[in-house]
Amino acid sequence: MSGSTPLGAYLNDHLAGSEAAIELIDKLRSTHGDVEFAAYLAELQRDVEADRGELERVFETLGIPRSAVKQAAGWLLEKASRLKFDTTASEDLARLMETEALALGIEGKLAGWRALKVVSVDLGVDLDVLIQRASDQRSRLEPFRIDAAMRAFA
Repeated sequence: MSGSTPLGAYLNDHLAGSEAAIELIDKLRSTHGDVEFAAYLAELQRDVEADRGELERVFETLGIPRSAVKQAAGWLLEKASRLKFDTTASEDLARLMETEALALGIEGKLAGWRALKVVSVDLGVDLDVLIQRASDQRSRLEPFRIDAAMRAFA
């Protein structure tokens, strides 16, 4: 299967998104000293890296090539977002925006796993487990997002 198929393009977009998410998690871990949030982020980073490994398994199972251009775009997207977040007037608002970007990334991953359930070939991964893990990641992030909103708007 070619990377230029709709499924190949879709998977490459999600792989690029995983790269951006890992970069964002690294930034959040290095800039925010909240111990509980840092522990969650460390666990989330391990999960996202494992999820990326599962996505790479789908690439291998289907014989889809990875797009170096889209990988670079994911990396650049996260770097560009830093300009926006770093120029925000408030550190608390920046944390809220970064946490929301991470929440949106998890939502996108969850949607991606759900969308792949319609593929009529064996993808080599357990989508139900991946869907549940993404759902758990998102629900566990929510208290930190709400805390960031309370701090930003206090």
